Amino acid sequence: MPLLQGRTILVMGIANRWSLAYAIAQSLRREGAELVLTYQAERVKKSVEDLGRDLGARRISLCDVGQDASVEALFAGLAADRIRLDGVVHSIAFAQQQDLERAFEQTGRAGFTLALDISAYSLVTVAHHAAPLMADGGGIVTLSYLGATRAVPNYNVMGVAKAALESSVRYLASELGPRRIRVNAISAGPVKTASARAIKGFTSILDHVAERAPLRRATDPAEVGDTALFLLSDLGRGVTGDTVFVDSGYHIMGI
Repeated sequence: MPLLQGRTILVMGIANRWSLAYAIAQSLRREGAELVLTYQAERVKKSVEDLGRDLGARRISLCDVGQDASVEALFAGLAADRIRLDGVVHSIAFAQQQDLERAFEQTGRAGFTLALDISAYSLVTVAHHAAPLMADGGGIVTLSYLGATRAVPNYNVMGVAKAALESSVRYLASELGPRRIRVNAISAGPVKTASARAIKGFTSILDHVAERAPLRRATDPAEVGDTALFLLSDLGRGVTGDTVFVDSGYHIMGI
C-alpha cells in the first residue's frame, strides 16, 4: 500500500515546477497523498492551478502568509469543508532583493522585520491554525538552508530568518508533540529555483558545493521530496524537532 494512502497534505509555497515545494508534492502524490495547494497571489494563481491539475490536487486556495486574515480564511475554509489534515509542507521564505545584495550590517529595520515575518513567523501561525485540523496527529515540514548556522556570502538577513525558523521548529515540536504532531525542517543544498537565482553569485555557490560535497554533486530536488515523504509518513514517526540535511553531505565539511 502507498505510504500516504488516504492522507491529506497541505503544500504551501509552490510557485512553479522548479520549486522545491513542487518536488515534494510530486513525492507525496506518488505515495497516494491527497494534496491541498496554496498560491500566494493572483500572479502565480494560473501556474499553481496548472501544476495542481497535474498533481490531481483536491483543492487549490489563496493564502498570503503576510496577512493574518488570509491565513485564517484558508484554514476556516478547510474546516468548513471538513477537510482533515495529516501533514503540512511549509516552503515559504522572502527577503528584499536589496537586503540580499548589500552588506548584512546595512539591513534596514523594515527589511529585517519582513524577512523574519514571512520566512519564520509564518510557520508559527500556519502550525497554530493547522493543528486543530490534525486531530489524528501528523507532520509539519519546513525548508531551511545551511545559512541558518553558517555565514554564507550574500545570504545575509535570510540566514538570520532561517535560524529563527529552525528554532521555531524546536519550540513547535516541543509544544505539539503531546498532540502527536511532529515538526521538522529539511536543510536542502542549493538548488536552481527562482528564489535561489536572486542570491548574488548563486552559480558559483552551486559549483563549489558540487566540487566539495562528499557525494561530489549538487542536490537533486527529488531527494528533498523523498525526505519530506519520509518525515510526513509513518517511516518518520520517531523524528521531531530536527533539521535533516539533504545536501550531498556538504554541511559536514571543514576547510
